[in-house]
Amino acid sequence: MVAAGRVTVNGKVPPPEGRLVDPEREEIRLDGQPLLQRSIQRRYLALNKPLGVVSTARDPGGRPTVLGLVEDHKGLFPVGRLDIDSRGLMLLTDDGDLALRLTHPRYQVVKTYRVTIKGPVRQEQVTALRLGPVLVDGPTNPLEVRLLRSGPRRSLLLLQLAEGRQRQIRRMCAAVGAKVEDLERVSIGDLRLGTLTIGRSRELSGGEVRRLRLSVGLK
Repeated sequence: MVAAGRVTVNGKVPPPEGRLVDPEREEIRLDGQPLLQRSIQRRYLALNKPLGVVSTARDPGGRPTVLGLVEDHKGLFPVGRLDIDSRGLMLLTDDGDLALRLTHPRYQVVKTYRVTIKGPVRQEQVTALRLGPVLVDGPTNPLEVRLLRSGPRRSLLLLQLAEGRQRQIRRMCAAVGAKVEDLERVSIGDLRLGTLTIGRSRELSGGEVRRLRLSVGLK
């Protein structure tokens, strides 16, 4: 069809041997009729990661991975990480542009965590967390630290970060003398964990996808 001159690109007939085209930027016609471009159908899943599961696509040690929790995970990969001993919200997708921006410090995507602390938490510890403890890899910048409950056996904090260093929350708490018993991520930007059962996943709604993409400057 190309050699016969039936195909045009931006109104011009390409050479008989053809040429490379960008289907998103160039108009391709066959016998004068525009070719309909097939939209790439991306997938976006929210997952409630359990304890004991690694947040990578595969694990050399044979430990269970987050992709193993999804029946049809072809092409999907996890966005960011949660430690094996942490649980909560993760995003699985095949949208590389979104994944890059959600994990890049430049875009300051806020992630919210519920942190259970062993024993009581003193107000001076909360203040120290708000100021941002200095760790071996530099100062930290928490966006919000709220003490939801303090008790003799356990206390509960709500903590927000826009950075994601390795085991950062556990190290921050240790720096102020607080031992983390449980760590659960409950939101990534506007995406909420909600009532999603541990170990289960769900497809994001169109509105959730739009809000996530817009929050990092994507159409």
